[in-house]
Amino acid sequence: MNEEKNEQRDKGVPAGFERGTDGPKVIVAGVDGSDTSWRAAAYAAGLARRQNALLAVVYVQPMLAGSAALGAPVAEMTEEVAEELLAEIRTATDRLRGIHEVRWEFHTFRGDPYSGLVKAAEELTADAVVVGASEQAGHRIIGSVAVRLVKAGRWPVTVVP
Repeated sequence: MNEEKNEQRDKGVPAGFERGTDGPKVIVAGVDGSDTSWRAAAYAAGLARRQNALLAVVYVQPMLAGSAALGAPVAEMTEEVAEELLAEIRTATDRLRGIHEVRWEFHTFRGDPYSGLVKAAEELTADAVVVGASEQAGHRIIGSVAVRLVKAGRWPVTVVP
């Protein structure tokens, strides 16, 4: 069996399944406006620039308990947050134009942060996911989004402090 693998390698045939690329093509960065999420987005932008990958910046609009009863005000609030995040990203990329060019897209998904990032990574065919470390004390007990993404084991996950 080893001789067969060596023979395939010598002929330039890959021994096992490969995605067909060297390095990531799509890097998902989760943002929510927190300091750690901005640091994660900056780190992911650096990775995307160096790897010539697409940076997919993702904001997951929370589905709040009882939001159906509240209706439009909650939906408008989360839309405003998404618009503010997009404006900040545009400002940052404009400031770096000509110095550090990064191909990027902004996406919003609805749901809880973990499920939204999983859906985003699957739909965007992510090769890696970058998130900020949780700043909430309760996550030490029940687990953070970052820990849940790592445990899912579907993509390499980088957690930025």
